[in-house]
Amino acid sequence: MPKQKKSPRKPTSEGGRYKVRNWNEYNRSLKNRGSITLWMSEDVIEQWYYKGKKQRGAQFKYSAGCIEACCMIRKVYRLGLRQTEGLVESIIGILKLAMDVPHYSVLSRRSKTLKISTVLAKRIDKGEHLHIVMDSTGLKVYGEGEWKVRQHGHSKHRTWRKIHIALNPEDGIIHAAEMTTNGIDDAAMVKPVLGKIKGKVKKFGGDGAYDKTKVYDTLEKENIKPIIPPRKDARIGRHGNNRGKTKPRDRAIRYIRKHGRKKWKKTYQYHKRSLAETTMFRYKTILGDKLQSRTFDCQCTEALLSCKILNKMTALGMPVSLKVK
Repeated sequence: MPKQKKSPRKPTSEGGRYKVRNWNEYNRSLKNRGSITLWMSEDVIEQWYYKGKKQRGAQFKYSAGCIEACCMIRKVYRLGLRQTEGLVESIIGILKLAMDVPHYSVLSRRSKTLKISTVLAKRIDKGEHLHIVMDSTGLKVYGEGEWKVRQHGHSKHRTWRKIHIALNPEDGIIHAAEMTTNGIDDAAMVKPVLGKIKGKVKKFGGDGAYDKTKVYDTLEKENIKPIIPPRKDARIGRHGNNRGKTKPRDRAIRYIRKHGRKKWKKTYQYHKRSLAETTMFRYKTILGDKLQSRTFDCQCTEALLSCKILNKMTALGMPVSLKVK
């Protein structure tokens, strides 16, 4: 029999090829993502019920941590609210714990006001500086299905949601995220997203959508170095005969004119920004490209929970790639 040809490794945007050198550890981490360990610590049992301040009207029975845990289980396994209630009941039954499970209507109601910490990663140590890359992607909402679009076409008012993610390309951890409607542009979300990162950001990487004056002004106030490619027809804003400090965008334009855009990307490590797109791909592959919730408040909660889940999976293990010739 003829020997089968090995499939070539997929080349990257830089033209190189990469090989995973920690395959055994990474393969084990992938299996651990689907591993279900049935246990519950004493702290979780004690914090299962609400013990906060009393409020007007009906009192909360379950704590925010309890609701968040149930919502995370729902998102990971892509369950409905009723199926989530049933799964949590099964887990508690197997562990033989005398605890009640939130009703599916309670999960739906509490998820609207559930405050998910927008600080998705630990606080950065003093003196440590981050290189943050940012990107956004669209998420489908409940409504038009692909069968309906194929049979009858798109509706006049089609909508979706956008999630804006800021992450550290060194370890793939998401440090902040926000969800908006589809009418908000990427540049407008730079300031609110960076404001949620606990620590000092040294560099900011983004694609051409962030090549706007308001982005550069925000980064200049925070003393953050921008790594944003100017558009091809960009012009210098402050020439050499003008007083004042040279703008980072003008320096990038001059460098590209002299050495070319390809060398600028390599010199300023612009290729790290592609890891934001990799994170978006992981988000949609692992957790899906659709939002299960139907109201905007619940959708925001679901999106932030998804980022926390992705961080937990990243902490289990990621591939270490080695560039080969």
